[in-house]
Amino acid sequence: MTGNSPALDAALKRFEGLYPEVIELSLGRVLAALEALGRPQDRLPPVIHVAGTNGKGSTCAFMRAMAEEAGLSVHVFTSPHLVRFNERIRLAGKLVDDARLIGWLDRTFGAIGRGQITHFEATTAAAILAFSEVPADLLILEVGLGGRFDATNVIDKPALSVITPVDYDHKAFLGSDLRSIAGEKAGIIKKGRPVLSAIQRKVCDDVITKKAAAEGAPLYRLKTHFVDAMPEGLALIGEHQRSNAALAAMAMQLFGNSTRISQDAIFRGARSATWPARMQRLKPGPVTAIAQGREVWLDGGHNPHAARAIARHLTALGGKTALVTAMLASKDSVGFFMPFRYLKPPVFTLPNAPGHLGAEPIRLADAAHTAGLQAEPCDSLEAAMGAAAASGADRILICGSLYLAGIVLGANDEAPE
Repeated sequence: MTGNSPALDAALKRFEGLYPEVIELSLGRVLAALEALGRPQDRLPPVIHVAGTNGKGSTCAFMRAMAEEAGLSVHVFTSPHLVRFNERIRLAGKLVDDARLIGWLDRTFGAIGRGQITHFEATTAAAILAFSEVPADLLILEVGLGGRFDATNVIDKPALSVITPVDYDHKAFLGSDLRSIAGEKAGIIKKGRPVLSAIQRKVCDDVITKKAAAEGAPLYRLKTHFVDAMPEGLALIGEHQRSNAALAAMAMQLFGNSTRISQDAIFRGARSATWPARMQRLKPGPVTAIAQGREVWLDGGHNPHAARAIARHLTALGGKTALVTAMLASKDSVGFFMPFRYLKPPVFTLPNAPGHLGAEPIRLADAAHTAGLQAEPCDSLEAAMGAAAASGADRILICGSLYLAGIVLGANDEAPE
């Protein structure tokens, strides 16, 4: 499967155009939809709500694997999807099937009536409806954007709120300084409910601490010794994944009161978690064939914090890496390329996935030049891969956009399952 089925596409398209083009972040619209659906948010399994800038998806993947190793049945909500919309909704361990998903989308569309609502808000309401009607022991709920006004922030009493590392991203919506961004992420903290924070910059930690105190929420912080205690052979690649695994492990201990989920289950989950497009080595397929025998890696990271983690891993690998890159026009492309300036990888830019406001390849190449890199604009993935293969690099890393990652996985016959 390399995309949504026609029936699912039709069910999803009905939510397009129900809100003006300029989005105002608010909870009112999704709360109205959920009210019309009978408040399914009140009938969910225990919820772990996850916000942050980087590592949300990986932390959710580690938590899911650890909980499942402990014998728990787990729902997961993540976004965006890579190849199929179904990837966003995992019900008791399995991606939702088309027939049931279309049914929940139909009911949500009927409940909305003539009301205004964004596509993400409507589909989040449908996901919450689904999670309320299928039994499970745990729901891992990932924030889409920000936290305070994100459509997922409708859970009054989460079992645990988790905040992964906070950094710059989505400045148009969340603000242009870290204090403002951290304030938006900390908006998922609920009165009297425990919150776990990753190792943060001081300004972000200060904001989270103040918010937790104001809500009377017990605050736990990830400690370095917890990171050091993670086992070797983590399932997700990169030194930064040790911190994500440690945050997930601490979350599982807090959720399970340190007894329900054993250390053995936590370690097994750390070694078995899967999360596509995070330093994923691609299998043989139509895309990798263009690389003429070179390794091809894929990472959807798209901001400076993610780029720093990628650059550290490439440094550890050694050799020469070529970057094949597309990005959204709204992203800090110069900031993304700066961490690579000492590695000096050749960069080959291409248009982003259709339907998204991608940076023009020539402007993206200019951003790479500003960061001190050699860059060449290309007009397609095939052209960029061919140029990267001809550069003499030892490996190729496709990076900069989750939307590009989805195109690559679909084209290489590696859709997530």
